[in-house]
Amino acid sequence: MTDASLDPDLRDRISALLDDAGIVAERGLITRMLQTSLLLGIEDMDRLDLKIASAALREMHQAFRLFRPFETVPKVTVFGSARTQHDDPLYLHARDVAAALSAEGWMVVTGAGPGIMQAAAEGAGSKMSLGVSIRLPFEERANATVSEEAQVVAMKYFFTRKLMLVKESRGFICLPGGFGTMDEMFELLTLQQTGKAEPTPIVLLDSPGGSFWQGLKTYVDDHLVPAGVISPGDMDRVLITDSVSDAVANITGFWHNYDSLRWVGDRLVLRLVHPPTDAEVADLNDRFGDLCEHGRIERIEALEVERADDDVIELPRLALHLEQRRVGSLFRLIRAINDLPSAG
Repeated sequence: MTDASLDPDLRDRISALLDDAGIVAERGLITRMLQTSLLLGIEDMDRLDLKIASAALREMHQAFRLFRPFETVPKVTVFGSARTQHDDPLYLHARDVAAALSAEGWMVVTGAGPGIMQAAAEGAGSKMSLGVSIRLPFEERANATVSEEAQVVAMKYFFTRKLMLVKESRGFICLPGGFGTMDEMFELLTLQQTGKAEPTPIVLLDSPGGSFWQGLKTYVDDHLVPAGVISPGDMDRVLITDSVSDAVANITGFWHNYDSLRWVGDRLVLRLVHPPTDAEVADLNDRFGDLCEHGRIERIEALEVERADDDVIELPRLALHLEQRRVGSLFRLIRAINDLPSAG
């Protein structure tokens, strides 16, 4: 099936509407959204389909507005059970890890509910907390900490909520939970494994001496790996720990030297904080050269398209032609970059 298109007269009228609204930036994308909305009506879509599309777009708009003032602040999302009680060691752990990250300048994003979500919001404090709640018949209100400063948005659909719990964050901490927590944790791993999300640190944090996540690791090693449905190293990308300090170090340490990445054509550009030496680049090639589809890992200056976008052009860079099937292994190269002697 090919994409439907609008009558040229309607396209001209959309363009005139954008002129009247004073919209200049990203007109192509806004035009596409308006055209799609009109096509939903022209093609006489089912009412439920229209309600889903309308609610999703409205909710995303509200969430984007909530997060926008904090776009330069690093964020960590904390997942965990809504049923965890206040006197549970997990509750205290969630509160402590959020407090520690908040003290280092990180905002904490939660699902704005009770249990672990409440604990993390308490630890971070109202000014350093953002909440993305779900409207459920038995969980109708956001917890007091995030609602205090109105830094919360409510969602009807889980898929829009999960998008916002993941989209803005540069790290993730999962504490033990039920179906919802496991769904969120496995989606994180899937996004990383398939390269649909940029590499980010993921911590599976247990209570002191707990075995919840080790039980999951045992299941992965005993069943998923032998069945060939995942690769042996797929769980290496996560840290399983019962230590708050180790969890915090893993989240912040991931960004010690690695800053960001960008695809330019079929070339992957990694932006660093500190320039690597020739010897370090040679060592990275010895250890990770097999990630390259062809060529080598090279130190480069900002590329023309990056300069045109003023995209952190002051930072040193490494570039490689990454074999697409190996995108899930990129986190190993990033860890090595963070451990370079030149990074301090």
